[in-house]
Amino acid sequence: MIRVSRQVQVGNVRIGGDAPVSIQSMLNRPAGDVEGNVQQAVELERAGCEIVRVAIPDMEAVRLVDAIKNKISIPLVADIHFDYRLALECVAAGIDKVRINPGNIGDKSRVRAVVKACQAKNIPIRVGVNSGSLEKELLEKYGAPTAEALVESAMRHVALLEKNDFQDIVISIKSSDVKTMVEAYRLAAQRCDYPLHLGVTEAGTERMGLIKSAAGIGALLLDGIGDTIRVSLTDDPVREIAAAKDILKGIGVRDEGVRIVSCPTCGRTNIDLIALANQVEDRLRDCKKPITVAVMGCAVNGPGEAREADIGIAGGAGEALLFKKGKILGKFPENEILNVLISEINKMP
Repeated sequence: MIRVSRQVQVGNVRIGGDAPVSIQSMLNRPAGDVEGNVQQAVELERAGCEIVRVAIPDMEAVRLVDAIKNKISIPLVADIHFDYRLALECVAAGIDKVRINPGNIGDKSRVRAVVKACQAKNIPIRVGVNSGSLEKELLEKYGAPTAEALVESAMRHVALLEKNDFQDIVISIKSSDVKTMVEAYRLAAQRCDYPLHLGVTEAGTERMGLIKSAAGIGALLLDGIGDTIRVSLTDDPVREIAAAKDILKGIGVRDEGVRIVSCPTCGRTNIDLIALANQVEDRLRDCKKPITVAVMGCAVNGPGEAREADIGIAGGAGEALLFKKGKILGKFPENEILNVLISEINKMP
């Protein structure tokens, strides 16, 4: 069942409602490195990032807002902790969205000040909760940062905003534990209709971070839960964008770019399929055509098993078949098949 959330406008990007799932990332240059942050934001937009977040740890860092926004066309989000005045200054500087944890920026008057500033400029607020930010009383109540504890915390913070007549809200409830993260978002989906920002926090380096993110984010999106995502990796954030795209493409949420299917190889394989599959993936990395390309190791897993592919190749002993929708178009030497495949794909609409 697809969850229908209310819609929030973040700069020129819509989150929730009938909008496509958007891809986010966060800059990781030191806040004092203005030029480095600007360059990274440009690189992220070029890679396909649709919303980018920047940490604002002090007043000096507020200058990042104008510097970055002058160089990118995607929305910029200010990540604020503890000092509500930073949020006010970022709003004045033209930020597109503010990410806060209302529980750590002080008393209700400070929350009210942030809300009023955002209301005046139609700027949404993301309420961000994670295992490390959980209130002491909730830890005592639940004994651990459980899914129930995280959701109760998030709903408390949302209530603070709602009491100030503010509903332009996006919610994130992240955990480094995939099971907890999935359970928390499922609970939140039942308790409110605000857009949900999905992610596994502190997921790890690229290999494990991608696995955990694919499991958690993918499971929720397949449930119809989630409106925007961030794949958190201890790596260059540009790699987060590629990972997010692959997750969305892999589960069929987005139909953008090439989807490659390839067999795992076995004793029947008489072609260097591993190298060939990697070469196909590399050559088609920037191809935007919404097609499925099969790279198969033999006739058994070739045109038959991959008949639904738009186009594909199947290896043999020093040669390979080229096929479209299961129909064989020709047989070519192994050392020519890659260029033949790419040539045929370039001809496709």
